[in-house]
Amino acid sequence: MDSNVITPEGYAKLKQEHDHLWYTERPATTKIVQWAASLGDRSENADYQYNKKKLREIDSRLRFLRNRLDKLRVINYNPAQAGKVFFGAWVTLMDINDNTLFFRIVGPDEIYGRKDYVSVNAPVARACLGKSEGDEVTVHAAETSKEWEIVTIQYNLAE
Repeated sequence: MDSNVITPEGYAKLKQEHDHLWYTERPATTKIVQWAASLGDRSENADYQYNKKKLREIDSRLRFLRNRLDKLRVINYNPAQAGKVFFGAWVTLMDINDNTLFFRIVGPDEIYGRKDYVSVNAPVARACLGKSEGDEVTVHAAETSKEWEIVTIQYNLAE
């Protein structure tokens, strides 16, 4: 599946990060760099060196975010998706030993820092796409296979 897809919530989070860096972090760091530069010798000025490095990191992240935000395609929920697993779905799987997995299928940019999010390109997500509650799915990963049953499919859960 397209790796440039994202949920509306994921897009908003990346946009919020961009705006925070651009409107808050970068101006504050720039002021510190200017102040530290005004003190004279920059070669032994720890404030100057540290904040110059921090400014480069902020600028690098801003370039990445701008590039990424321009390429991303927001996928909104459509009522036609009800009852089947598609992008943005919260899915509960159960195996024969009553072990459960609960996760949301999202874009690759959204999985970081969330244990309950899986990329749409992950084997478990690919196995579930297009399936309905009660369907059996086989997840193939790292030379193993495991059978699961789709127990629930939900959309628009509160974050």
